[in-house]
Amino acid sequence: VQLQAYGGGLVQAGGPLRVSCAVSGITSDYYTIGWFRQAPGKEREGVACIQNSGSVTYYADSVQGRFTVSRDNAKNTVYLQMNSLKPEDTAVYYCAAVRGSYYYAGAFVYAYWGQGTLVTVSS
Repeated sequence: VQLQAYGGGLVQAGGPLRVSCAVSGITSDYYTIGWFRQAPGKEREGVACIQNSGSVTYYADSVQGRFTVSRDNAKNTVYLQMNSLKPEDTAVYYCAAVRGSYYYAGAFVYAYWGQGTLVTVSS
């Protein structure tokens, strides 16, 4: 099983960025996919997740209204569209997978994790 987050980079505050998560080795439409982030010196934070059907999503309060999670099961890819980025969104972003349908799940629930992609928002 492999998950690979990619698409991070440097963006100015207020700008958009989309990060993606390529999933392989599992039938992705059986899995809830979560996005997490970890800023330097801070604990890992759940940002968003999307159920296997794609019809139910969860967002942390800190990103509600600015971030949108979506998935294309045919492409085994999950996306996190980030708009109106703030310097405090700077972090390494990770995607993770857990079998089943979850509205929200803590990091300890997720069985599979990808390497992160760094998002840096400049002020």
